[in-house]
Parts: sequence; C-alpha cells; structure tokens
Amino acid sequence: MFDHNTIADLRKSYERAELNEGASHADPLQQFDQWLSEAIAAQVPEPNAMTVATVASDLRPSTRVVLIKGFDARGIVWYTNYASRKGQELAGNPCAALQFHWVELERVVRIEGVVEKVSDKESDAYFHSRPLDSRIGAWASPQSEVISSRGVLVANAAKYGAKFMLNPPRPPHWGGYRLKPDNWQFWQGRKSRLHDRLRYTLLGDASWLRERLAP
Repeated sequence: MFDHNTIADLRKSYERAELNEGASHADPLQQFDQWLSEAIAAQVPEPNAMTVATVASDLRPSTRVVLIKGFDARGIVWYTNYASRKGQELAGNPCAALQFHWVELERVVRIEGVVEKVSDKESDAYFHSRPLDSRIGAWASPQSEVISSRGVLVANAAKYGAKFMLNPPRPPHWGGYRLKPDNWQFWQGRKSRLHDRLRYTLLGDASWLRERLAP
C-alpha cells in the first residue's frame, strides 16, 4: 500500500537558473516570449500547455489544460468549444487566469486578465488550418455534456464526416478566446526555497510596474 507519509517528504532543490530585475525584460510579453522560446528549445514536454482557471456564477472555480495557439500585444489566444463549461463560465465572468509550468526549467508563469472572443476571421483561419480529424472532432464532441458512452463520439464523428466530407465548416459553437493580461508573474525556482518571483502590473498609462515578491 502507498505510504502517504512519503508525500510530505518529497523534496527538490531548485538550482538551474535565476531571475533578477536587471536581467529581465521591462515588458512582460518579451519576458514570456523568451521563456517560452527557451522551453521549446529545451524540448520540455508540451511547452505550449497551459492551465486555464475560470469562476462560475456560484463562485466555484474550475481549471483545465489547453494549448496556447498565439500571443502578441493583444493577449494570449486558445481555441475551444464556446458551449463548454469554461465557455459558459467566461460568458458570465470574463475574468480568468492562466498558468504555464515548465517543470524541467523550474519555471512558472501566471497571467491574469479579462477574456474576449477572437474575431470570426481569426477563428475561421485557425479552424481551417487544423487536421481534418480535429475539424470533424469539433462537430462530434458536445464538450462538457454527459454522454452515455464513447460510442456517441464515434457515431457523431462518422455522421459529420459523411456530411461534410473533406470540407467541414467551423461550428458556430467553436472558436477562439483571447486573454488580455493586466497582471503577470514569473517564478524561477532557487536554492533553499528562496525563489525568484517578479510581478508585472498594468498601469493606467499602459506601462508595466515590475516588482519583486517574496516567494
């Protein structure tokens, strides 16, 4: 039987890198670009995976992992089913948080802000760049709904595959979201639990206030 006491004894010494004000970018987007590029170059597993946290109308939070599909000065973009749980929660409360955890690099990036849908043009362009089976899957899966078995998905995929053949249009319930950051945090593991943690807060003049937080 698993010894639950061993969980409390798990330890790791973080000694790979450091993050200081002098070496970090004044613009958090540039800092994120650098860290994401380094995660990709290091070939960490799924460097584009991020956790999305939303809050329902009853104030109950929920999280799920999605893949970042783009970022620029406007924000961070991912695509999903608008009728899913996260879609319904974002419709009622557009505030959300993202988190990247690159374990091998001992780094975490946290991003908070307000979410909006991307334009139909952007959603259409990305949808039609996806593999055919993924485009059919967007029609086949009633995301977050209860289904009786996996057979429902298989039958739906067959139905929509026969209906649309090689040219499925983008479903009206599927598209992109963009989180517009107003708060970033960059965490770098350090020895003796004296981790580096920098926070960037968006100010009224569109500049960023960079501050060090205690870990």
